[in-house]
Amino acid sequence: MPDVVLSVQNLSKSFNIAHQRNALRGYRTLHDELATLPRRLLKRFGQNGSTSETLWALKNVSFDVEAGEVLGVIGGNGAGKSTLLKILNRITEPTSGGVDIYGRVGALLEVGTGFHPELTGRENIFLNGAILGMNRAEIRRKFDEIVAFAEVEKFLDTPVKRYSSGMYVRLAFAVAAHLDPEILLIDEVLAVGDADFQTKCLEKMEDVAANEGRTVIFVSHDMDAISRLCSRCILLRQGEIEKSGNTADVVAVYLGGEQQQTPVIEFPPRDTEATLRSAGLYGPDDQARASFSSSEPVLLKCAFKVQRRIKGLQLSFEVLNFKREQIFYSTLSMADPPILVEAQGEYNIAAAIPRRLLLPGRYFINLALHTPKTKLYDRRLQALGFTIVATVADSFDGFAGDELGHVYADVKWRRIFPDQT
Repeated sequence: MPDVVLSVQNLSKSFNIAHQRNALRGYRTLHDELATLPRRLLKRFGQNGSTSETLWALKNVSFDVEAGEVLGVIGGNGAGKSTLLKILNRITEPTSGGVDIYGRVGALLEVGTGFHPELTGRENIFLNGAILGMNRAEIRRKFDEIVAFAEVEKFLDTPVKRYSSGMYVRLAFAVAAHLDPEILLIDEVLAVGDADFQTKCLEKMEDVAANEGRTVIFVSHDMDAISRLCSRCILLRQGEIEKSGNTADVVAVYLGGEQQQTPVIEFPPRDTEATLRSAGLYGPDDQARASFSSSEPVLLKCAFKVQRRIKGLQLSFEVLNFKREQIFYSTLSMADPPILVEAQGEYNIAAAIPRRLLLPGRYFINLALHTPKTKLYDRRLQALGFTIVATVADSFDGFAGDELGHVYADVKWRRIFPDQT
């Protein structure tokens, strides 16, 4: 049975927010201050003219994290993500509930946290190591590796208050990742670094989880990074867990992915010369549905009306993944033999997405009626949503579809013998 290294039980955190009633605003003179002093002194001992409200940053949050797991935490601004990490790092006390942590915690929460501004980079490395419970010999053993990763050799003996935000983050991440914490907490602070360093950090987090068996809890608004690193994800909304589970499913909910899973849709009419009327997704049995196995084709059916002859009119669609990235695009001009829809009238068109084209995951379809590079007559974004579900044959030696991309590559493998060229 996997070891649980972090357990959160019914965690809640509230803050009291004060509101001042009838507060004077704008410029105040010394005369104003002296004139209102008696009234303010009386209010201090009586009614002070203020109100307060309780804001719950977290409400009854519970989850476990296993050793070696990379857990993603996502949600909008104010969802409670940073508050959660601060409680896990013992910076903030919870209002109720508890956290059990089994192991040393290293954290990179926000620029300015964890380093003493008056100390040099060198001194802060040793200070952070000591905070993590490491002795001087252990820190020395990791020292060169930390400095090389952070790329701050020239500024190692400069007080960190003179570092740029990028330099600060590089050193802070290097310390947090290399000083052997069993649990690594990473907040959105990595967004401060440049693209190359962000890639370097992601690779390091993958390495410490996969090869060193350490646990990572990663908070980010970057869904690409979350999808790349995390096998499991938690979505926080207004301090509560809205969804927890497979990263692709949770990210899809965060991006609105469960709002469009209707297999057939009737479009409201538009006052254009060519307008889409309906669209639907169907299986090989011609039954409308929004879930398909990877071994069966997906049939897209569209109905549209053309009010007058439009030379070069095309119907096209594009398939997007759950992060709204285009996977592929197709248009009637690619049909063989060609299908013409230029004349006035009503049309029903079907397009078959081949079996074993899309890997398991959640997808969306955009539809459009247009003339090439000239005019857009009608467009329906995320008109339909569907899911490709995994079968036993899709295990790929333990890899899931979202780890392998989005399409099956029809690669032809063969053995080349020494006597062949």
